[in-house]
Amino acid sequence: MRNTLFLALATVLLVGCTAKQPSRHPEWSYNSTIYELNTRQATPEGTFAAAETLLPELRENGVDIIWVMPCQPIGVMTRKGTLGSYYSIKDYCAINPEFGTRADFEHFLKTAHDLGFKVILDWVANHTAPDSEWTKNDGWHYRDSLGNLVVQYDWTDISKLNYDNQDMRNEMLRCMHWWMDSIGIDGFRCDVAGEVPVDFWNWAMADLRKTHPDMFTLAEDEDKADALTESAFDMYYGWTLHFMMNEVAQGKKSVEDLWKYFAKCDTTIRPEAIRMNFITNHDENSWKGTAYERMGDGADLFAAFTYVVPGMPLIYTGQLSGNNHRLEFFEKDLIDKDEAHAQAKLYKYLNTLRKENPALWSNEKGAPMLRIPADNDKIFACIRPLTTCPKCQNTVIAVMNMSSELQVVTLDLTGYEGKYNCCCGKKVELAPSHTIELKPWSWKIYTK
Repeated sequence: MRNTLFLALATVLLVGCTAKQPSRHPEWSYNSTIYELNTRQATPEGTFAAAETLLPELRENGVDIIWVMPCQPIGVMTRKGTLGSYYSIKDYCAINPEFGTRADFEHFLKTAHDLGFKVILDWVANHTAPDSEWTKNDGWHYRDSLGNLVVQYDWTDISKLNYDNQDMRNEMLRCMHWWMDSIGIDGFRCDVAGEVPVDFWNWAMADLRKTHPDMFTLAEDEDKADALTESAFDMYYGWTLHFMMNEVAQGKKSVEDLWKYFAKCDTTIRPEAIRMNFITNHDENSWKGTAYERMGDGADLFAAFTYVVPGMPLIYTGQLSGNNHRLEFFEKDLIDKDEAHAQAKLYKYLNTLRKENPALWSNEKGAPMLRIPADNDKIFACIRPLTTCPKCQNTVIAVMNMSSELQVVTLDLTGYEGKYNCCCGKKVELAPSHTIELKPWSWKIYTK
């Protein structure tokens, strides 16, 4: 029997999506994929000039947004390791000589823009290096009863900023304007955004958007995502989903847990907020292990999963070449580089899939995700049917075996049967009651 919830949701979808939705985000962002560039580890040279040579390959693969990890000079006082942390900022309006000069960055940026990329900079607004010039300004940082700069957590190479000080806020905004007005970047990924008062972000981003209305912003936070994305940020971190994917891969969580997560997320975070979906990033790789360590044989499946569920997918440096070692955070540590690695082919397919299927676009430009009734609890089966207008009707079906054993599943596709293009490259006929056999950690994606 047809699942009544499936019918009800489908009815809401068909009725609610007939009118054109207003754009909440830059038009160019809805079908984009974001790439995190670790300049230090991406090439043997570890410079912007060397990273620039990677841009044509990334564009050919289907990447749209380059997120550049912090590139300002790094503090020397209490520095961790030999080269220090990118997130220990000594001077907000300068370039780390490890990566090159301002001219090198501007050349990198121009090349990226000429190729059609948008470039956002990792912005560290929560703290500076302890030897930053800002520490000489009275009241700009938190201090203890003895007048010592305050260290957060075990981040002994940083000093926390005091947002009760308006002069510091003004200077922070001026520096952000410098990167947008003088250098020409397209937005910011904001480090530990939830540690900075929301009212600062609302004020700063509103001011920046007066002259840069098409800027794009990403908050590294999920706990305060609802408030942060009300006006300041376009996208937030899908940490909960990321951790849940790890646990499903390890047999600690189930497909049912994933569906419960999506149901809860729909009630706790505003619908216009874009979730960033990822299987790895600089923190996870260095401190928790590679995607292969955490997800095993399920890594590729969950990579595909980040493209078919609502949100925007992230690719981290090394993912396209199959990097399978934890990159040192404070030292030079080159990624594994295999030009012909299967990962590059996989992500090119996934990026093309996202571009060519508006149902998979982010938030109001895409289609809601509905659960397909299935008789196997190891299978994640969803459909995203877009019916906003006659010219943009599009349906995507994903069926994923989230287990280490062969699975057979029968799907109820009543109302969505017919001919589809399969990820295998062939056209297939999907019946109203359709049975599929899936090898361990394998998946099928069908589009129409």
